Amino acid sequence: MVGVYVGSTAGYSGKNLIAMSLGLKFQKEGLNVGYMKPVGAVPRRTGDKVGDEDAFFVQDVLGLEQDPELVTPVLVTRDFTIKAFTTGCGDLLSAIGQAYAKLSQGKDVMLIQGSGTFLGSGTYCGVEGSRVAASLGAKTVLVDRYQKELRYDYILRSHAAVGDDLAGVIFNDVPESYMEEATGLIQPFLEKKGVTVLGTIPSDPLMGAIKVTDLAERLNGKVISAQGKGERVVESFLIGTMQVENFLTHFKRHKNSAVIVGGDRSDVQLVALEGNSPCLILTGNLYPNDIILTRSEVLETPIIVVREDTFTVAKKMESILTSHKLRDMIKVNHGAQLVMANVDYALLKKRIGL
Repeated sequence: MVGVYVGSTAGYSGKNLIAMSLGLKFQKEGLNVGYMKPVGAVPRRTGDKVGDEDAFFVQDVLGLEQDPELVTPVLVTRDFTIKAFTTGCGDLLSAIGQAYAKLSQGKDVMLIQGSGTFLGSGTYCGVEGSRVAASLGAKTVLVDRYQKELRYDYILRSHAAVGDDLAGVIFNDVPESYMEEATGLIQPFLEKKGVTVLGTIPSDPLMGAIKVTDLAERLNGKVISAQGKGERVVESFLIGTMQVENFLTHFKRHKNSAVIVGGDRSDVQLVALEGNSPCLILTGNLYPNDIILTRSEVLETPIIVVREDTFTVAKKMESILTSHKLRDMIKVNHGAQLVMANVDYALLKKRIGL
């Protein structure tokens, strides 16, 4: 039985996507796959059992029915944190090891999904990813998502910490403008240092997209028109604070972009509606005039009204589009194809000893 720990250099790097993609690929090859997320941070109750929200979703995708209390033996709740800071955490690695032993029975491959960052998250209780992976004898696949740069220093520190147990790194969400540097400069550098680069996954607009209804909920806003089109997808956003002529030129270059604009800027609102924006986000808790509302209904473009100012909403949008969870099966299937098309699966199997 082979254990593969999926860790990352930062939160929201794509651990869910990589774990699910590898699991689906292993299953397609006829392998018996098990799954575990030893440390969870988002508790969810199903029946009389409590587990981790991400873990429930990954198991659903992989068609697994496992005891959630075994899958995630360490759940970081408020009570857990208070106990950790007062009386201590106890021997959590033993609990994780016992759960792993039960879940891995009869399995060919065990996927172990990390929480937070590989070297840091969970250190206060001795359950940081590097320690958990070592205790389970698992090889690590490290995911490094591009966010203004790749974290090559972190990757090298991870390699120094676990040595050959680092099976390799996967670069994720790399924009076209950075691809040459990632593959032509950073990858050869890391490989000279003994780090295997398993693949580079390019940025894909669909993977960061969010439905209008989900977006409204995350912004604490209200959809006031075209409510029946809440399934429309937002891939990015534009701020409509400039003059209409300048905004129109900018808007034409960005498809599927929500437009964040003051509720009193009907000129920009109309341009966005006629330009087929997936939705308008009106700030300052200001409602649009009747002409805008009517065009919104006719063009079936939802309008979300929020309380905050434009700058605050834009900062929230940036965070939402970066950290939005993978929950849509269309995105899961698309993401799995993206992973398998850009990751050297044969090399990965060799590196994990499968």
